[in-house]
Amino acid sequence: MGPHPAVAAIRLAVRRVLHDLLTEHHTNTTPHAPAHATPGAPSGTGAQPVPPPPTAVPPAAVPIGVRRNASARAGATHPGAAAHERPLVLVACSGGADSMALASALAFEAPKLGVRAGGITVDHGLQPGSDLRAEEVALRLRELGLDPVESVAVTVGRDGGPEAAARDARYSALDAALERHGGTAVLLGHTRDDQAETVLLGLARGSGIRSLSGMAAVSGADGRYRRPFLQLDRQTARKACMVQSLPVWDDPHNADPAYTRSRLRHEGLPALEKALGKGVVEALARTAQLSRDDADALDTWARQAEASVRDAAGLLECAKLYALPPAVRRRILRRAAIEAGAPAGSLFARHIEEVDRLITGWRGQGAINLPGRVVAQRQGGRLVIRQG
Repeated sequence: MGPHPAVAAIRLAVRRVLHDLLTEHHTNTTPHAPAHATPGAPSGTGAQPVPPPPTAVPPAAVPIGVRRNASARAGATHPGAAAHERPLVLVACSGGADSMALASALAFEAPKLGVRAGGITVDHGLQPGSDLRAEEVALRLRELGLDPVESVAVTVGRDGGPEAAARDARYSALDAALERHGGTAVLLGHTRDDQAETVLLGLARGSGIRSLSGMAAVSGADGRYRRPFLQLDRQTARKACMVQSLPVWDDPHNADPAYTRSRLRHEGLPALEKALGKGVVEALARTAQLSRDDADALDTWARQAEASVRDAAGLLECAKLYALPPAVRRRILRRAAIEAGAPAGSLFARHIEEVDRLITGWRGQGAINLPGRVVAQRQGGRLVIRQG
């Protein structure tokens, strides 16, 4: 008999991501043969095809825990699959149901595909005993067969509010761990429910279509962050933990009404479902994907149009900017502000709207002050954005 449907779902989601990572890894590490290396190949197509990664399916009669450890050892000694040649994938695990389900699926699937699998848990230091809890999570990850496993303590600042500051500290720690271990990617346990919450938060901020696109399945420098569970709901992850007898820890901050996301999760979304009926979460997640597709297309258009609105000295020409659609023009303005030194996380729609008025509503107004001590002003038909 196969695994429970919830377990099968989380494993399939992780397997797909690992296959993507393996394909990218082979593409990036396999040298391309010269064009003449393949007899009869058309000019420019001589690279040898990359063979699929080896797959070793463990015998069904062996208990799961034994199968997993045996598979890990077999992967380490597989011919041509030396440890340093195989990609390392880390899972970010808080000990909650989503990330524990993700860790268990990674531990099960990675050895079968010849991928090294490790884990990292971040101690934010925001609650008494958080260091001990982080060590407990690290122990659970080791028991799953993950290696290397790390518990990393961080100091959470105050910039942007408590939730944003904790997120910044966490991602900084994950980046450092990935570099330290030479990893390829970090898996994150965000679910479809998290995506729906992110879309609603973006809607409340009025930050535009990019904000409505929520979290990307692939993000970060070099695509280092992967979110396998964006198409799965939170209950599936929790059910997978339950049927596998995986202990989970429920962060009390997730139920604390002092936090915006917590209020949205426990009050806002249930109220929407009561008013609009079931299916709100799925609809919001679908909105995120559609918005992301549109935003990506507009970003591409803006990148292509930017060169045409700059003069020989590289300054933005207001008349040419005015002729562009607002969505394209404002993207160019945002990119210019960031390049001048404005922090992307502090640059909001209202800032770009003010700069845009220098083009569309010019009445001799003065300079616009932007975050990061960046100043935007109109001079002789040109838009100058620079450090003040």
